[in-house]
Amino acid sequence: MKYAWIDKVCRQHPVAVLCRVLSVSRSGFYSWRTRVPSARQLEDQRLVTEIHRVHREYRKTCGAFKTWKALNREGIACGKHRVARLRKLHGIEANRKRRFRVITEHHQTPIAAPDRLNRVFSASAPNRTWVGDMTFVRTRQGWLNLAVLVDLYSRKVVGWAMGPQPNQALARSALDMAIAHRCPAPGLVHHTDRGSTYSAAAYRARMQEAGLLPSMSGKKSAYDNAVAESFFSNLKNELVHHCDFPTRDQARAAIFDYIELFYNRKRLHQTLNYRTPDEVERQWRGA
Repeated sequence: MKYAWIDKVCRQHPVAVLCRVLSVSRSGFYSWRTRVPSARQLEDQRLVTEIHRVHREYRKTCGAFKTWKALNREGIACGKHRVARLRKLHGIEANRKRRFRVITEHHQTPIAAPDRLNRVFSASAPNRTWVGDMTFVRTRQGWLNLAVLVDLYSRKVVGWAMGPQPNQALARSALDMAIAHRCPAPGLVHHTDRGSTYSAAAYRARMQEAGLLPSMSGKKSAYDNAVAESFFSNLKNELVHHCDFPTRDQARAAIFDYIELFYNRKRLHQTLNYRTPDEVERQWRGA
């Protein structure tokens, strides 16, 4: 590393001075310059190129382990410790920086539906259980609110809607999208928090019309809806916290791209054994 740094800056400073400061010999530096790279070094160079490519393709969201999984999926044989070493050596870091804060909300709402999940966040097939929630994204134009519904089996976002107000119409749009695209059979469990949006009579009537069974988190317990909270954590850590959106429309376009082109189709999920939601559903249909 010392020789590489000297080689990088030797046009600005004399080699003799650089070698003296770093306590290395000039002869050693010139010998290093003319040395033919070993087979291992050449392999490392090729692997670093692939690591950089995966880093870009996965939008700088992967850590060392997930990068290793992505490379293996493509048939590139390498060890996880080697990938971690090369990432660290070349300063390749994932975008995730901030911890997601769970916010406990207090609502004055009608009688809540029972909690049909009891923190069992799994399903035997698609369209057996959906979980939903809302969050907000800051833009210079004002807040943009996002409502989503996520399928517990595949972790796929099956319904979403965005708008300036976190109201019933927004949640209803996400629900209508999910019902229209997925055509669920009666009996699907629809799980959310106890927010007034999801407790409203009109929203419950739409669920009843589609044959959905309402389920709600325990009182003052955000962890009862952990999968929806986890999606928002990923969205904010991998996209929102790294963007400054001048307008709601620009935020809307970026979030659409994240959900439909990246999260559902490209992002590897640890819970899914490092597969994508689309991949999990394709495999289920082919089973």
